[in-house]
Amino acid sequence: MKKAYLFLADGFEESEALVTVDLLRRGGIGVTTVSVNGRREVTGRSSISVKADALFEDCCFDDADAVIVPGGQPGTSHLKEHQGVADVIGNAAAAGKLVCAICAGPTVLGGLGLLKGRRAACYPGCEKQLTGADVTRDQVVCDGNVITSRGVGTVIPFALKIVEELTDRENSDKVAQGIVYG
Repeated sequence: MKKAYLFLADGFEESEALVTVDLLRRGGIGVTTVSVNGRREVTGRSSISVKADALFEDCCFDDADAVIVPGGQPGTSHLKEHQGVADVIGNAAAAGKLVCAICAGPTVLGGLGLLKGRRAACYPGCEKQLTGADVTRDQVVCDGNVITSRGVGTVIPFALKIVEELTDRENSDKVAQGIVYG
């Protein structure tokens, strides 16, 4: 079974995180939600609290096939400030593992220099923080081992693209049919 880790910090965008987790799990991918707050309860930008599966400090990310950064503010800013998250994302990218971010989340990747020379998408207004990227208005962009997307309105195709890249198109299409998408 493929394994993904999705990072959560207070102020995360609930729809982007939870729809992604839901669709990946429907696709047979093991997803662990990881709190970087030092406590399992994480409160999103719309004041919806969720209980993360694990605390960052209790995880070993060596088995990751993918790491995922949702957007939302100030959640994205908290993730940018977390050195451990930066290390995990950088190591995953260097190992050729899938690195995924949506909405303001791609700014985390941009700050790490992971978007230089790549096509990428993000929430409108965040483009300048995608250092070195060829920024597009596409809903979802997959460039090598990096997947980026624009926001809540693009979360379903974002998650389905992750399912496709971690498994195959047939499985992604099956998940899409199961949720009556498209």
